[in-house]
Amino acid sequence: MHNVAVIGSGNVGANTAFFIAEKGITDVALYDLREGIAAGKSLDMMEAAPIRKYRNRIRPAESLEVIGESETVILAAGAVRAPGMKREDLFAENRPLIAELAPEIGRLAPRATILIATEPVDLITTEFVKLSGLDRNRIMGIGGCLDVTRLRYFASQELGLSPENISATVIGRHSDGMIAILRYCSVSGLPLTSLLSEEQQDRIVEQTRRAGDLIVAMAQRSSAFYAPSAAIADLVDAIHMDLRRVSCVSLLFQGEYGISGVAMSLPAVIGRDGIERVLTPKLNDEELRRLRSSAAELEEILQSGGDQ
Repeated sequence: MHNVAVIGSGNVGANTAFFIAEKGITDVALYDLREGIAAGKSLDMMEAAPIRKYRNRIRPAESLEVIGESETVILAAGAVRAPGMKREDLFAENRPLIAELAPEIGRLAPRATILIATEPVDLITTEFVKLSGLDRNRIMGIGGCLDVTRLRYFASQELGLSPENISATVIGRHSDGMIAILRYCSVSGLPLTSLLSEEQQDRIVEQTRRAGDLIVAMAQRSSAFYAPSAAIADLVDAIHMDLRRVSCVSLLFQGEYGISGVAMSLPAVIGRDGIERVLTPKLNDEELRRLRSSAAELEEILQSGGDQ
């Protein structure tokens, strides 16, 4: 059981399969409810293999049963945002899909690790844990990973440095309510706060907060998919290579900071068993207030079913 199944062959799903193959991690099975899409995109990507020189196979799956053979299952199905929509606006639309898929995935792949890209990722992750019957350590959303890579990029632009030299920590909701903890961000060990003015710090946080909305507004017909796909491939690498890499992922809170029952991002150790350890950075009073406020907002949306 050493391959990956991707459910959903849209922009995120297909690019995730491509990035996994490019990294040389493992074989990928691509599945979609829409007939022919997975087969066509799989063939297209495999025809690129002689040029790109990846050796892993990307193949279409005829049914959801393929996930029973998979070590990792990636959920990238569902509606995506249009201009002017908030992520939460998709919950009512994508919730029925999760209600259908989560129990089936839990039955077919009880030992797999589940990566969730379907928006709104925190709400969908929460629902998936509750409906699948799987342990929370086997289920993670990509919200925090995406916020972190965006913050690293914007910080690198301010500093004129390679983003590879920058580490970052972002917790909380994958939304306007994200919490960037800049005192835990560094540039090759040097505190980021010592290298950027307060004005620059505020600017990169605001750019990170608005990045997804800006992409939707600019692209019009598409939300972000290259960065989300890269974030997923990075998590797959950590799982399949058992790297025990620290990544910020959306996970179901079970008492962290006095919060339970909703998913938001925290740094966690990611390895072959999924979330192997949750890390809880020390928060100041304002950060803790914002985190608890976000949890309350998520609980309200869950109770309303997304109809607000």
